[in-house]
Amino acid sequence: MAIISKDNFFGVLFFIIGVILAVLIGIFTSLIPVPALIKISTQIYAVLVILGVVVGFSIKMIGKDSQTFLLAGAVLVVVSKFGMDSVRGSLIGIGVGDFVASIFGALLALFVPATIIVAIKMVMSIQRV
Repeated sequence: MAIISKDNFFGVLFFIIGVILAVLIGIFTSLIPVPALIKISTQIYAVLVILGVVVGFSIKMIGKDSQTFLLAGAVLVVVSKFGMDSVRGSLIGIGVGDFVASIFGALLALFVPATIIVAIKMVMSIQRV
């Protein structure tokens, strides 16, 4: 079953909007001065977490699609977390490290709730069998 269908249109749309928004937020948060960022960071990341929850609930997947999403989501979360730490250390002299680390952090805020909700939905569907 393909992930894009009539039933899944809004889930995929929220997913794409979320990824684009996470990348843009990651870029812009590294450009904002730290005192101003501290004031608005809670609201910025709350939007990403809520969008991640919406993505998790709105994507309708069955069987193998759920497993694929969970595997990809888990890999993305793990790689983003480890990448966020290692990029800061290795690219700090170039000035790119903060951009990349901010993007990874924003992607984490989006994908962690989505992955958890899809995992819970999958466990619930196993319990119904």
